[in-house]
Amino acid sequence: MSTELPDQESLLDRLQRKRDGRNVDPRLGTLLGEGAQQRVKDPDIAYPVHGPRPQVEPHEGASPTYHGLPVIKQPVWIPTIPTYLYVGGVSGAASLLGLALDLHGNRPLRRLALRCQLVGTAGDMVSAGLLIADLGRPERFLHMLRVFRPTSPMSIGSWVLALSGGLNTVGLVLGRARGALGTVGRVSGATAALLGMPLAGYTAVLLCNSAVPVWQATRRTLPLFFMASATASAGSLLSLFPHSEGEARVLRPYRLAGKVAELACGVAVERDARRAPGVAKPLSLGTSGALWRTSRACSAAGLVLDVLPGRQRWKQVAADTLTTAGAILARFAVFHAGKQSARDPRATFEPQRAGHGAAEVLGHAVASDGKPLRFPLPVVR
Repeated sequence: MSTELPDQESLLDRLQRKRDGRNVDPRLGTLLGEGAQQRVKDPDIAYPVHGPRPQVEPHEGASPTYHGLPVIKQPVWIPTIPTYLYVGGVSGAASLLGLALDLHGNRPLRRLALRCQLVGTAGDMVSAGLLIADLGRPERFLHMLRVFRPTSPMSIGSWVLALSGGLNTVGLVLGRARGALGTVGRVSGATAALLGMPLAGYTAVLLCNSAVPVWQATRRTLPLFFMASATASAGSLLSLFPHSEGEARVLRPYRLAGKVAELACGVAVERDARRAPGVAKPLSLGTSGALWRTSRACSAAGLVLDVLPGRQRWKQVAADTLTTAGAILARFAVFHAGKQSARDPRATFEPQRAGHGAAEVLGHAVASDGKPLRFPLPVVR
């Protein structure tokens, strides 16, 4: 039986008096139990944030956040990942071009087809090395192959990379042999080439299948951008090698189509990101914004130089070099934009409040009157 006097100060009264930031309305609840004795004197210690703490400036009409703290963790990948995004794309696009040349059956183009297969095989090997470097230990890549999950872009991508590298190697070694071995080599090479476009685009699908706002917002256009950029990069890289006039007549339309598609898809990526103002900031501000603008400028300059009259070798080399630089910078821009977007809490909250989150993915973003469904969440300031 409690002997507490009516005028004795309760724990709730003491907490209210000290004003430690946990004031509780007694009509809604009371602070009791072991956790009630905890004190939070320094939020930086209680809620550690890796890197600089984001400074959210309050202003009229601003989207509210939870003390300006990030909602999700930023990706922990190292720079080998954006390098892998470029190398894997070039490998897949080159392998697919090699298959098209083999099916065409033109003997003078067989040397170019072999060069495509060499680029594809080398790219697969380098891609595996870059991925293992990020994972830390080689056996971790093998652990990713223990399960085949069709609903997981990471699982599908791991198998695509492993199969593409193995089949490309078999095709390169046995593809020019005769008899049954030659048939096995040619079938292996053709199968690896068919995996080329998935290899070039699955990485973007993997990024977009995350909670990072800028990646998730561009899920419809970023895979197309990666595949178009891979086509332009592969055509430019193959054009930098010595080649005949007949090979040039094949490489020119291939790389030009990729360059035009890359620029168009880049505009589409920016448009999708701008549906929520906070999401598009990484593509215009900071390191990622500078990388993105530079990549777009390099890609546009490479296309302009490629379509100008004249076939001087220096002009072709400059165009291909600019296109290659633009593709590499674009991968690093997307990589850093994801990190910057994850650190910005407004980029996470704004799309959700506008109905661009899971409701849109599941097909419930439109109300019965046909207007976009919004979620005006009440916020107590």
